[in-house]
Amino acid sequence: MDDGKPTGPTAKWWSRPSAEGAVPQGSGVPPARSDEVTAQSPPVADEPSAVAAPVPADPAPVPADPAPAPADAAPVPADAVPGPPDVAPAPVPADAAQAPQGRPRPLHEPDAYSTPPYGEPGPWALAPPVQRPAPTPAHGTPLPPAAHAAPPQVQIPQQPHGQPHHPQPHHHPVPGHQPLPPPQPHAQAPGGPESSQWLRYDPWNAPGPQPLTQYGEPPKRRGLRRAGLVAAGALVLAACVLGGAVGAYIERNGGFTSVELPQADAEAGGRAPDSVAGIAARALPSVVTLHVSGSDEQGTGTGFVLDRQGHILTNNHVVQPASSSGEISVTFSDGQTARAKLVGKDSGYDLAVVKVTGVSGLEPLPLGNSDSVQVGDPVVAIGAPFDLSNTVTSGIISAKQRPITAGGEKGDGSDVSYVDALQTDAPINPGNSGGPLVDTRARVIGINSAIRAADSGTGLTGGQSGSIGLGFAIPINQGKRVAEELINTGKATHPVIGVSLDMEYAGDGAKVGAKGADGGPGVTAGGPGAKAGIKAGDVITEVNGQRVHSGEELIVKIRAHRPGDQLELTLDRGGKERTMKLTLGSADGT
Repeated sequence: MDDGKPTGPTAKWWSRPSAEGAVPQGSGVPPARSDEVTAQSPPVADEPSAVAAPVPADPAPVPADPAPAPADAAPVPADAVPGPPDVAPAPVPADAAQAPQGRPRPLHEPDAYSTPPYGEPGPWALAPPVQRPAPTPAHGTPLPPAAHAAPPQVQIPQQPHGQPHHPQPHHHPVPGHQPLPPPQPHAQAPGGPESSQWLRYDPWNAPGPQPLTQYGEPPKRRGLRRAGLVAAGALVLAACVLGGAVGAYIERNGGFTSVELPQADAEAGGRAPDSVAGIAARALPSVVTLHVSGSDEQGTGTGFVLDRQGHILTNNHVVQPASSSGEISVTFSDGQTARAKLVGKDSGYDLAVVKVTGVSGLEPLPLGNSDSVQVGDPVVAIGAPFDLSNTVTSGIISAKQRPITAGGEKGDGSDVSYVDALQTDAPINPGNSGGPLVDTRARVIGINSAIRAADSGTGLTGGQSGSIGLGFAIPINQGKRVAEELINTGKATHPVIGVSLDMEYAGDGAKVGAKGADGGPGVTAGGPGAKAGIKAGDVITEVNGQRVHSGEELIVKIRAHRPGDQLELTLDRGGKERTMKLTLGSADGT
């Protein structure tokens, strides 16, 4: 079993290589085996041992045949080299004591079996020197050449007797390797020691009296801390009070800046033609306001332009105060004013025509057809109620052929007007008289003439309470005929049947009176009624199939036609109903 194994002493795991077995790295000499060292160097018990001197920067190569040690070499104590008690330390070569700068001798023999953890000794190296960063020079500043110095030497201190010696690792030079320059003392920073504390840091030295960074703060006295808390509380209280005052001021005064409310952007002025705004925009330029003054009274009313010659249609009761010596002033919608003169008037129809001269750019208002109007049609009334010119109101047609009478202040009935009117709920007030009632196409279908007042009769002059939604307009078909006659002849004609009516009859229908207003017979001889066979005492109940309930209604129905029109009358004579036809006559109006 032991064939081929070494016969020398058996290697122990704690043994260390001897000095002869250690060969510098890179010398080209292979390290000696442990059994060879043991055979050549028998153990010597009391032979002196030399301590290795520091290794120079460039150690000299070891000669192949070392010279014999001098006789006066100092003896090495037996206990200077640690090792197991059964292994005697190897004798130190004579040249080891004479080489003051040789490398340190390993403390164990080479392991013949390369048993871990030691095995064959490997190269040892010194710890790298401390690298202290230096301030970076400005761009372009030349740097001095680096100084090359020998690496520091390792000193192996003597250990007290009986303590094991642990050699420091030794750096063997490697061929082609440039040693690092020795550390140079760094220059003090320009700012003083305090500005470059980190430059003095050395991990192998003990910390200096001034640490690099101080954590925490020096303890403060309790009184200062309490005073700080009190001051902070007072500051918070003051901030709360100030904030409350500022908030109250802002709430009461709406802030520190001026208030600017949101508003929609400007829109285009155009409107749909059939809207109230569109109708008013087209009709207003043709509507005027009349101011009439006379010797005894004055008044305000409305009119509208009929043609480019300057004729304006209005109500008779609007121009009545002027009489024959008064003044009439016309104001257009753009503010232009002009004097006007009376062309003609008719109290039975309550219509009048005035004319202005010297005015250019007149816009006549187109005329519609009142016979085509239906109940419920939308309408717009334009006028100057209570002298508020260019006032626009809207409504609908509430009824047609509504018989009304207006006027009668004279007492003799000469100023009473009979109108087969259009009823509307468009607000009409005193001052709207003579103004146009237009349809959705801005065409005149009536002349606003009367309202039903809440405190008295039916005329505009009967009360000043204002509109209650009962307004009446003369149909434009009747107004057109009367206006044409007034412009052409200065007078208007009335259709008549040639009979006098008993206005105090309380029954249903219109009763023919026995005598006329002038004391003559109730049926005018040779008149239309006499020719048709009407007699005194007959009660007329229908005109063209429409029921008649009073004398006023019969007058209204007849005046709604032109002279020469043919009518069919239904009457009651002695309890018997009869039907007859007659042709309307003509009479001059006043």
